[in-house]
Amino acid sequence: MIRSIGTRPFALLAGLLIGAAALTGCGGDDGDPLSSGGSDAGTIVIGSANFPESELLMQMYAQALEAKGLTVETKPNIGSREAYMQAFEQGDLDLLPEYNGALLAYLSGGTPPEDVSSPDDVYAALQDVLPDGSETLDQAAAEDKDTLTVTQETADKYSLSSIEDLAPVADELTVGASPEFKERYQGLVGLEELYGVEFKEFKTLDAGGPLTVQALKKGNIDVANIFSTDSSISTNGWVVLDDPQNLFLAQNILPLIQSDKVTAEVGDALNGLSAVLTTDNLTEALARVQVDKEDSATVAADFLSQNGLT
Repeated sequence: MIRSIGTRPFALLAGLLIGAAALTGCGGDDGDPLSSGGSDAGTIVIGSANFPESELLMQMYAQALEAKGLTVETKPNIGSREAYMQAFEQGDLDLLPEYNGALLAYLSGGTPPEDVSSPDDVYAALQDVLPDGSETLDQAAAEDKDTLTVTQETADKYSLSSIEDLAPVADELTVGASPEFKERYQGLVGLEELYGVEFKEFKTLDAGGPLTVQALKKGNIDVANIFSTDSSISTNGWVVLDDPQNLFLAQNILPLIQSDKVTAEVGDALNGLSAVLTTDNLTEALARVQVDKEDSATVAADFLSQNGLT
């Protein structure tokens, strides 16, 4: 049986200020995504970040495991990587859907190893920095990268096709992204260091979610940090700027899991899902959540059924 603990979205600050009692488990369900549900040793606790794709992947993981007869507890919408990785490293989460490049950058202190950009290279480098007692299972072909995206009108006005093209005009432009983007290397820090890009203004929005999309639509920002699988890019005819310096690494989806939770059944379920997950079918599934407003659990169930995993 899948048990869901807490569905209230958490902002970064709330995630970072969660008390030690909540992170180490104090029993009961008080609506806090990181509160303990009293799970036993046989339960796999899966978390998600605070954006729709992460919650959809969490549901896919949960239902794939349930199909193998395993007991699963879900904790959606925890917050940013800084928040949910704190919980994972303290043992309050057993499993997370992750992105290989972003996780590598985070675990490397913000700056990943040089000359590492391909999926296989990123995966290999990731093994050297994983938290003690954890591991990653097979990574999927599915990839969802951070992008800098502009409207066609902005691209035409400033002759933009690459992030490099932003350097001489960025001081006229406003960029919108999640609060973490301001401090991360895969954000404003790396944009300045690798490309010499310094924007006129940074607007704090969300992690490639509806606030960022709407801000770009309305012209409140000129450049948006949007994930590459977001259907709003193609729907609106927006332009994703090339990243020739590979600031945004390969971002293949993979399960990060506590080693003591890995069994043959767990491996079969999660590796089986990774084997069929592609960028195209993930984008289609995510559109059902973001555009059609379907429930992520229902979309996940359909995806698993269509791919013979339930």
